[in-house]
Amino acid sequence: MSPKDEQSTQRWLTPAQESAWRAYMGLSLQMTFEMNRQLTEDHGLSLADYSVLVALADSQDGRRRVADLASEIGWERSRTSHHLARMCARGLTDRQASSGDARATDVVLTDAGRAALEASAAGHVDLVRRLFFDGLDPDDVADLGVVLTRLREHVRSNGTLPRPR
Repeated sequence: MSPKDEQSTQRWLTPAQESAWRAYMGLSLQMTFEMNRQLTEDHGLSLADYSVLVALADSQDGRRRVADLASEIGWERSRTSHHLARMCARGLTDRQASSGDARATDVVLTDAGRAALEASAAGHVDLVRRLFFDGLDPDDVADLGVVLTRLREHVRSNGTLPRPR
């Protein structure tokens, strides 16, 4: 197939899809920048650190298998392992043999990690409220929640990362 034939069969985004996609990408990139800046300046945490701490705090006992954590936060396992090494060195997390599977490793939220999360949560929520939710009408929030939940499930079902347990 020639490049010209390939172009004619390529499914491109419709103008409405392209506009929505570019708006999402721009918002996502700017929100990531703003959240990372606020957490770093105010608490010495990166957005990546915060994402790990939240995922661990949301688990029943403050621990998750490394592979499950990676799936939950949408990272490759190697990226997760490298980042956890840095967080362990700072005392925010620890690695322990999995209680459920001797072949696996769990990452555990330390007291220092929990304290860092608790200290940073209010400022993070304030930023998210000011930059994200204050730009929406209350009715928009419910609709957006439904749409984003459906999209996340679609990506989890059709993407390449393993589904979180």
